[in-house]
Amino acid sequence: MISEIQVHVIARQMFEKHGLEAIAQAAQNAQACEKKGDTEDAREWRHIEDAMKMMRGPHQS
Repeated sequence: MISEIQVHVIARQMFEKHGLEAIAQAAQNAQACEKKGDTEDAREWRHIEDAMKMMRGPHQS
């Protein structure tokens, strides 16, 4: 299990490098882990995905 700080560091690095595409990539990684039955890694990827969504800010219309 990775720490909250590590989650945000990974999320920030991915988001800065790949932009909004990083959110989709984290979701895909989580799904792949879920299919393999690796619930712990899937949970961590979901946590990273959520952190990136917070960085993105609210949706604008």
